[in-house]
Amino acid sequence: MSFSDETGRALTIRALTAQTDGRVPGLAAGVARAGALEWSTGVGTIDLASPGDAPDADTQYAVASNSKTFTAVAVMALRDEGRLDLDDTVETHLSDSSHARVTIRQLLSHTSGMQREPVGDVFDTMVMPSREELLTGWPGAERVGRPHDRWHYSNLAFSVLGEIISRLDGCSWEDSIRRRILDPLEMTRTGTLPSGRRAKGYYVPPFADVPLEEPVFEARAMDPAGGLRSTLTDMARWGGFIAAPVDEILSPDTLEEMCQPQVMSDPIGWTSAWGLGLQLVRHEGRTWVGHTGGWPGSITGVFTERSSATTGLIFMNNSAPVAPGAAAIELATIAIEREPVVPEPWQPGTTVPEDLVPLLGHWYSEGTHFVLSVREGKLEARVAGQPKEQPPSILEPDGTDRYRTVSGRESGELLRVQRDESGAVSHFNWATYRFTREPLAFGAWL
Repeated sequence: MSFSDETGRALTIRALTAQTDGRVPGLAAGVARAGALEWSTGVGTIDLASPGDAPDADTQYAVASNSKTFTAVAVMALRDEGRLDLDDTVETHLSDSSHARVTIRQLLSHTSGMQREPVGDVFDTMVMPSREELLTGWPGAERVGRPHDRWHYSNLAFSVLGEIISRLDGCSWEDSIRRRILDPLEMTRTGTLPSGRRAKGYYVPPFADVPLEEPVFEARAMDPAGGLRSTLTDMARWGGFIAAPVDEILSPDTLEEMCQPQVMSDPIGWTSAWGLGLQLVRHEGRTWVGHTGGWPGSITGVFTERSSATTGLIFMNNSAPVAPGAAAIELATIAIEREPVVPEPWQPGTTVPEDLVPLLGHWYSEGTHFVLSVREGKLEARVAGQPKEQPPSILEPDGTDRYRTVSGRESGELLRVQRDESGAVSHFNWATYRFTREPLAFGAWL
């Protein structure tokens, strides 16, 4: 189902604003739901030699650092397979090219403190390193900051992660990504080499309006950090996966883990953080997950609001246009606000597990009022009156009179039911704190 004409018009106006403000020769924009484009448009031309040849949903752009999200998913899949640990040091897997105490987790979250680019002034020479040159240069790369001290973006970090993937999977990074991700998601127009219909890259100087053609070169060992090329259609599918991952590629629990903030990349406004390979942006009360990409002649942004499975995408063939993350998120925000996802209707339950009946209702701890209830046979706990968009804690049985919190507040913690001499529930301890039917001061039961 496509968006209404009115929504389409609002989206088109936003795309045109990005194209004119960014002076983009050829801009492609789209909004997807659950991995499928609901709206897209192309403005300008993919090649100035062919005026009016506007980009479409199958036009390939260099998506650049969006490649990092694919690298991150492959790393997490290898972790789930037991073939690496996030706290492994690099030399655990690259024994021939070590750098002391740099961990995989640090590389994923840009908290290693390692320098931004591979050794050799690669964006000065415009020659990217081979795999051998990357590894030869790694021991001599600077650690420009203390680990976990602050966020410091590093293409070098993801190039090294790509080499670890390659070693463990016994093939090139791209072959691993294709087998693990691209083929299962049928992302047939995504890869490191230009193919089919594609946008030519330009730079528009600040004091003139005549675009200059940007050079075309291979990312080589930097492919895991920024080498992929893709289309709106394919990256919409990727956004759908980020919203609702499939077990064939990655466990939903692991994707959720990747979305947990590891470091604040915007320490002033606290609007942008980094998870494990994913950028997290707060905008108008919503959290957006994705990445931006920048390569000579191609700037892109792909961000997904996971609860509505809405993805905003913008591809621009100018090296210095408008901020791609903000533009992609604003496009998707227009769609969410004008055409919100229809909520699932409430469904009546069929049974209430007998052991949960004595736990239902009102409880108090530390002076705070909690409500325990059952939904679809599972025990839920909420602070009374908490906003409905905040998820409850979900608890599952973990032995007799024991329940483990599997999500939400106090995730991982144990709830232990306590009984009086008659066998009736008297209180319970959750994360060791006592919960009672009446509000009590600490120690009132002693």
